[in-house]
Amino acid sequence: MFEALQDGLSSALKTLRGQGKLSESNMRDGLKLVEKSLLEADVSFPVVREFMQRVSEQAVGERVLKSLNPSQQVVGIVYQELINLMGPVDHSLHLRGANDVTVLMMCGLQGSGKTTTTGKLGRMLKQRGRRPLLVACDLQRPAAIDQLHVLGEQLELPVYSDRTNKDPVAVANAAVREAKKHNADVVILDTAGRLHIDDELMAQLERIDRQVAPQQVYLVVDSMTGQDAVNSAKVFNEKLELDGVILTKLDGDARGGAALSVKQVTGVPIKFIGTGEHLDALEEFHPDRMAGRILGQGDLLTLVEKAQQEFDQEEMRLQEERLRKGEFTLEDFRKQLSQIGRLGPLQKVMGLIPGMSQLNEMMGDVDHEQDMKRLYGIIDSMTPDERRNPTKHIDQSRRRRIAAGAGVEPHEVNELVKQFDVMSQIMTSMAGKGMRERMRMMQQVQSGMLANPNGLAKQKKGTGKRLTPKERAQLKKEREKELRRRKREQKREK
Repeated sequence: MFEALQDGLSSALKTLRGQGKLSESNMRDGLKLVEKSLLEADVSFPVVREFMQRVSEQAVGERVLKSLNPSQQVVGIVYQELINLMGPVDHSLHLRGANDVTVLMMCGLQGSGKTTTTGKLGRMLKQRGRRPLLVACDLQRPAAIDQLHVLGEQLELPVYSDRTNKDPVAVANAAVREAKKHNADVVILDTAGRLHIDDELMAQLERIDRQVAPQQVYLVVDSMTGQDAVNSAKVFNEKLELDGVILTKLDGDARGGAALSVKQVTGVPIKFIGTGEHLDALEEFHPDRMAGRILGQGDLLTLVEKAQQEFDQEEMRLQEERLRKGEFTLEDFRKQLSQIGRLGPLQKVMGLIPGMSQLNEMMGDVDHEQDMKRLYGIIDSMTPDERRNPTKHIDQSRRRRIAAGAGVEPHEVNELVKQFDVMSQIMTSMAGKGMRERMRMMQQVQSGMLANPNGLAKQKKGTGKRLTPKERAQLKKEREKELRRRKREQKREK
């Protein structure tokens, strides 16, 4: 997500940090690189011009240039202006009381992911205790009706459709009446789309808007279409007075131009973002968190929220009790790795943790998922006693047996055993920590294991080449620094 924009801005800001002393001249040169990065990310030119004007006015001022750390001040200014550019956002769906029916209307061009997003929104509402009814108002494509019914079955949500009726307004009105039979309190209309905006489409949507009177109208746009997404949002808003935009396929958008432009150009906030194909991959859009991701600062709040939803809370409670007793085994570690695996691909999860995006870059093409499987294989090849106390029980002959069972080299088993002592100390120190701190520490332990130049991740994917001495030294330095910091914290707590 936003890789190209993130790389461009990071490079521009790094250039500013590399200056011995910032002057008005080299500050403007650095800001030109920021401007170039935004334009290359397909951000609307008028938006870039206004954005850079506001940043420049603050960055070139005497207060910044004479500050102790002007480059950090510039990062702070860019961060705040990114938030202003994309926000503010009201995440409320303005739902009526449980005894009334709220109608939400979804519209958008064909191929934008509208029907799937209808299902995702229905799932989100169900999780929040509401009772949604999905309605197939896209009568242009019979496949759209079938798709919505399939989604309804997967999500265990009711779906209303009428294949004999060719009037979407009549279908929508009938669905609102049908909602009471299904005890539904939210009706989500999946309307028709086109390959491009035309008069027939807009007339149909205007009729539904006028005669059904939905409480909220959301436009679903494909973020990968860049400025076309922004332009279509502008046209739809002129006809329908949109209440919000839902950006889909944001996980595949390396540029991010649509996310940075749509609010400024249309005045309509981005309410939600689609971050994957799975039906749980719909998130509230937070400008401050997105600005943090764009600047490579991670998004720990979103990660914690996902963890609270996906983690087995009973298992977390039991692990907490064991940690308080000073107990931590390789079996516990395997369970925690499995829990983290529910949050999505490891590289994506690491990108949400401050500082971990840089570690991802340092590790190059290391195959995290493959290394995870190797870790699982080693642990699964151990006996219960070996998992509980590997240092005590695993000798040379057992290492060979475990390695043969896992399909790895004996020295990899030895490396895991060596790291376990350090890992155990860190994990037991996590007892009593909050979810956010625990997630960050757990991820750092996991990343350290996968990035260990002498261990499982020593080769780059597809090349068979080891990490360079410089990369190994940097990774080792990072791990040692983190361990020292943890020990200082433990001493202060005692």
